[in-house]
Amino acid sequence: MTKGPYSFIYAMVILFALGLAFFTITRNSLIRLDEGVNAAWSEVDNQLQRRSDLIPRLVNTVKGYAAHEEELFTEIANARARLAGGASVEEKAAGYNETRNVLSRLLAVAESYPELKASQNFTALQDELAGTENRLAVARKRYNDSVGNFNVKIRTFPGSLFADNLKFSPKAYFEIDENARAAPQVQF
Repeated sequence: MTKGPYSFIYAMVILFALGLAFFTITRNSLIRLDEGVNAAWSEVDNQLQRRSDLIPRLVNTVKGYAAHEEELFTEIANARARLAGGASVEEKAAGYNETRNVLSRLLAVAESYPELKASQNFTALQDELAGTENRLAVARKRYNDSVGNFNVKIRTFPGSLFADNLKFSPKAYFEIDENARAAPQVQF
C-alpha cells in the first residue's frame, strides 16, 4: 500500500486541529480562572462596603456615650476613607487593616461604658459587624484560593505558554497585617 500525497496534508490538518484545540482549551481555562478571581474580589469588595456602611452607625452609637473620644472618631473616618479610596488589592488590604485596628480600639472604648454595652442598638450593631467580619473572612479565603489557582495556572505548563501573550499576570493576594495575626492583649 502506497501512501498518497494527501496523507501528509491529513497529518498536518490533524496536528493543526489538535494545536488549535489545545490553545483554545488552555485560553478558555485561563479566562475562566481570571473571571473567578474577579468574581471573588467583587464579593470581598461587597463585604468591605457592607462593613464600611456599618461603621458610621456604630460610631454614632458610641458617640452618644463617649463624646470625648473625638481623636478616635477622626481616625475611624480617615481609615474608612482610605479603604473606600483603595484602587488595588494592596491598597484595599491596607485600608482594611487600618480600619480593623481602629475598630478594635472603638470596641475597647465601648468596654469602658457599661450602659453602652447594655444598649440594644449597640449590641445589634456589634452582632452585625461580627457577622460581616465572618462573611469577609470567607470571601477573603475564596478570593485568595481563586488567586492561588489562577497564579498556578499561569506559571505552569501549558498556561505559561500563553499567559504572557494573553496579558495575564499574577494576581495579588489579600493579605492581613502582621499586627492582626498576633493575639490581642486583654486587660481587666
